[in-house]
Amino acid sequence: MVERKTLLVTGGCGFIGSNFIHYILTHYPTYRIINLDKLTYCGNLDNLCEVAHQPNLIFVKGDIADREKVKGILHDERIDCIVNFAAESHVDRSIEDPDLFLRTNILGTQVLLEGAREAAVPLFIQISTDEVYGSLGSTGAFTEATPLKPNSPYAASKTAADLLVRAYIKTYGIAAIITRCSNNYGPYQFPEKLLPLMISNAMEDRELPVYGDGLNVRDWIYVEDHCRALDTVLHHGNGGEIYNIGGASERTNIEVVRTILEVLGKPESLIRFVMDRPGHDRRYAMDFSKLNKKLDWKPKMTFEEGIKRTISWYIDHQEWWQRIKTGEYLKYYERMYGNR
Repeated sequence: MVERKTLLVTGGCGFIGSNFIHYILTHYPTYRIINLDKLTYCGNLDNLCEVAHQPNLIFVKGDIADREKVKGILHDERIDCIVNFAAESHVDRSIEDPDLFLRTNILGTQVLLEGAREAAVPLFIQISTDEVYGSLGSTGAFTEATPLKPNSPYAASKTAADLLVRAYIKTYGIAAIITRCSNNYGPYQFPEKLLPLMISNAMEDRELPVYGDGLNVRDWIYVEDHCRALDTVLHHGNGGEIYNIGGASERTNIEVVRTILEVLGKPESLIRFVMDRPGHDRRYAMDFSKLNKKLDWKPKMTFEEGIKRTISWYIDHQEWWQRIKTGEYLKYYERMYGNR
């Protein structure tokens, strides 16, 4: 008999969440997915248009901080696992408006945890971030034992959510796993983030705004590799554990930007260095040896191949990002970069 699971995926219309839904429906066609998404500015139903017709994908518009909405879903459906992608996730926006981040990322996570506890959901997976660890020097990498030292309102809200998950594990005995991943890139990423912003601006021959000296270092992972890691954790991970996920692809921001220009055949004269943002972490790097040794996972996609695939996707889906880069997005873009 084919196994049939029902997953509650929150934030499934966002970048990583929508890629995860595509991945699960491809690899586990018998699974049902309830996609709960508030459809904020970066939640886009177009991200799932290719699979929206499938009867085992059910969309529910709603806020994870809405207790009655969450309770209703968990009452009506026998959920085997909650995978919580839903979050306000952009550091710059958290500096502008931290209140929204506290409500969604902290209160929303607590509502989901309480719902999982009351409904006895077998597994809860909290999708976290490497930013909870703070900033690294020129050497070393974050391990699961690295102290949490968030430096932005966004990172602080995700840290608080992680600690709530820990508290529910220790106090109530729920089966929950925390995953912390490095910087994702790939299809369907909202164009306020570094890679899609630089790709789309370069395609339009617009300036590419780079913060500070461009030497901030990030570990990049292709989003499908992240989804593979979550698949591994979902099916083989142990409750109560934390798993770091990384791409083994450290690059400075300016290296990334120059690579994009080279692939697109655009001049480096498009680069414009702008005033750095407050509290900008200098370097992130993830040690994912625990996930590798315990669950036999490692990334497959090289950065060189992944960036080419990503650029090709944005070339082939210009209507998708051109619809986004209008209206309110232009006002936000001007606030972020116009006076820097």
